[in-house]
Amino acid sequence: MTGVCPNQQIEAMIGRGEITASPEVIPAQIQPASLDLRLGTVAYRVRASFLSGEGRTVADRLAEFEMHRIDITDGAVLEKGCVYLVPLMESLALPTDTSAVANAKSSTGRLDLLTRAITDGGTEFDRVPAGYNGPLFAEICPRSFSVLVRPGMRLNQIRFRQGQAVLSDAELTALHNDSPLVDGPAVIQDGLGFSVDLQLPDTDLVGYRAKPHTGVIDLDRIGEYDPQEYWEEVRTTDGRIILDPGAFYILVSREAVHIPPMYAAEMAPYLAMVGEFRVHYAGFFDPGFGHAAAGGAGSRGVLEVRCHEAPFVLEHGQVVGRLVYEKMTEMPTQLYGAGIASNYQGQGLKLSKHFKAVG
Repeated sequence: MTGVCPNQQIEAMIGRGEITASPEVIPAQIQPASLDLRLGTVAYRVRASFLSGEGRTVADRLAEFEMHRIDITDGAVLEKGCVYLVPLMESLALPTDTSAVANAKSSTGRLDLLTRAITDGGTEFDRVPAGYNGPLFAEICPRSFSVLVRPGMRLNQIRFRQGQAVLSDAELTALHNDSPLVDGPAVIQDGLGFSVDLQLPDTDLVGYRAKPHTGVIDLDRIGEYDPQEYWEEVRTTDGRIILDPGAFYILVSREAVHIPPMYAAEMAPYLAMVGEFRVHYAGFFDPGFGHAAAGGAGSRGVLEVRCHEAPFVLEHGQVVGRLVYEKMTEMPTQLYGAGIASNYQGQGLKLSKHFKAVG
């Protein structure tokens, strides 16, 4: 079989010992096309972000870069602007035909919480080579808000692949013609392009910008924080905004996206040559996202945008990212939004689940 492994294959991998954990994996971690990863009991404050490198272990590099360690058993604050390394509860013993890719969960990305997986011998973030046997670690760098974390929290997720099953542009076009992937014309080039919506109906509110000096966010508190204490509203009446260097924004895609049940998608980083910004934190779109049978009917993609070196004018309808679609090895037995706790099915412009709903 070739493609992304669905939930029932992940369960089988756990049964075969290809995925192990202490304590054991719980059912709530298993998503339609990925596995949530849990924080362990200690966080290492490090001088800088690093990769272990070929032939080196993460423990080797920690000896070089560790500043101090923090027991997070009873909760601890990871401070904005600092870099931490946290051993995860899960370890892998992958078969030689199975690789993996990790990414931040949606709520993690919407908090501007840079979270990346690293491995022993790793030469890339968030990439686990076929046949890898060893521990997993999360590098965590809070960018906009300091956060309170505890063991067992799930900030990132991992997706398993057998071979490569990325759809070509021709295959993506055929899929769109058979089952529309967006609710308008499809821009297909190296994936499915999507654009920013700066003309939302009946409002001039088009997004949110993170405030620079805020309180701590406890990641276990859901729906409790007042958005006004953490976010500035971004409004426009002419369909454009100016992004400020270093600022973090929550915006929304113009297109309502659809992921058919036999496919998964990943948001790819956009090319810097089209503008001084980045749209990419929470990159996984599960089978059933926006799918009518799973309670969808098309769901907007929330865009986590950070501007870099120069102020940049972002205009309504500008293409800002692309989704790369992949085939599943087989149909998942659960879909995004269908009977599982999916926070963002049918979403529009929406902050993370930690904030009170904006009326």
